[in-house]
Amino acid sequence: MHIPSPPANGFHLGPLYIHYYGLMYVIGITLAILITQRRWQRMGGDAGLVGDVALWAVPAGIIGGRIYFDITTPQYIPHHWYGVFAVWDGGLGIWGGIALGAAAGIWRVRRAGANAGLFADAVAPALLVAQAVGRIGNYFNKELFGGPTSLPWGLYIPPGSRPAGYLSFTTFQPTFLYELIFDLALAGGLVWLGHHRAIKVPGLFALYVTGYSAFRIFEESLRVDPSEHFLGLRLNMYVAIVGTVAGGVWFWYTQRRGKGLPSNTPDIAAASPAGDGAVTADAAVDGAAAGTGERPAGIEGEPAGAADADGTTETAADTGPGGEPHAEVGADVGADRSGEAPPAS
Repeated sequence: MHIPSPPANGFHLGPLYIHYYGLMYVIGITLAILITQRRWQRMGGDAGLVGDVALWAVPAGIIGGRIYFDITTPQYIPHHWYGVFAVWDGGLGIWGGIALGAAAGIWRVRRAGANAGLFADAVAPALLVAQAVGRIGNYFNKELFGGPTSLPWGLYIPPGSRPAGYLSFTTFQPTFLYELIFDLALAGGLVWLGHHRAIKVPGLFALYVTGYSAFRIFEESLRVDPSEHFLGLRLNMYVAIVGTVAGGVWFWYTQRRGKGLPSNTPDIAAASPAGDGAVTADAAVDGAAAGTGERPAGIEGEPAGAADADGTTETAADTGPGGEPHAEVGADVGADRSGEAPPAS
């Protein structure tokens, strides 16, 4: 008993040959956009921003993913002049894709005047769903598997796809399947935490980095496909370790020292200024008041004044301590009532 390998890695659509690998990425990206739009709207944000960010972040992520793949697995680059660009033949490296895609996304979010940390919390579970769907493409490509195994869910790999030194083995660990299951579980966990726990912004994204990186440590210990090694370990292992530590420290800092509000604060996206995720209580209160058509309460140090019915404002220069009119104003009133000029002081 074992998991069979797919008979083909694509299908014909007229003159075109559609690769399942690419199709899964398209489906995953589409789901990520839809999920992020829903989460961003629940936070009070504009759904149109998600589409704008995707127009820039998705191409940047593909470019970054291919660059990372070419650097870490040069032996998998097709022997053509266009081999370094052939994303359909070899694949993408998730680390490079997330890094460059996130950089482009942060740029677009801040350019729109929205909060990048809050947007990251909205997109974190969606990224995991996209990654899980993308792993189905690895199955059709007969890649991303681990060492030999006799487990019932072992994946049969045909001889032509087995790495050197493993030609005598037939079934291997389906690490792509392990990651698929983990990605969906972590996505569900982040959504639950966002609804039921006060996780300060951008804590959910920090947990995404921490959790996914930690799982990759386990996954990299199983994989046997060719990769660049350093001091006996796969290069991805070092990246996963750094990601786990950095993500954990980032999460601790945002929750213990950060000034951000929880991402489940009602309409927090409408109240939050652009920045690194530190959405403060004052910004949320002021934004919520403005959103209901009320004038936000004045802050400490704001000049005293009151708005008239026609929209004009009486400034501090026209009032005395406590808001009463200055002596000159009172004098004018007195002169009107008595018909005499006030005495000189």
